Amino acid sequence: QLQVVESGGDLVQPGGSLRLSCAASGFTLDEYAVGWFRQAPGKEREGIVCISTTLGTTYYKNSVKGRFTLSRDNAKNTVFLQMNSLKPEDTAVYYCAADPDDLCGMGSRSIWGQGTQVTVSS
Repeated sequence: QLQVVESGGDLVQPGGSLRLSCAASGFTLDEYAVGWFRQAPGKEREGIVCISTTLGTTYYKNSVKGRFTLSRDNAKNTVFLQMNSLKPEDTAVYYCAADPDDLCGMGSRSIWGQGTQVTVSS
């Protein structure tokens, strides 16, 4: 069974850091583009980071650029999202999506996780 599982969400104070994980099983994650998305209460889901397989390039939404960093650990078949300088507006459920069609999780064959909650509050 092909699946990804997110973990690492937590309650953190403003200015703090978290590292989210997206662990894949049943397939080789570095052969897939990986997109990170988030959905805050009452808001639409938004894409925030994507690493492309074709270009080997990582794209960041402006609101997270300079604070969030995506990395791959191929030995662990996992992608990490390091989040620094967290703000209350980063509060959301965070999802990763592995996309075999290099569409950053927007392709119909994308594999989505169940999400992990990040809460930034004092």
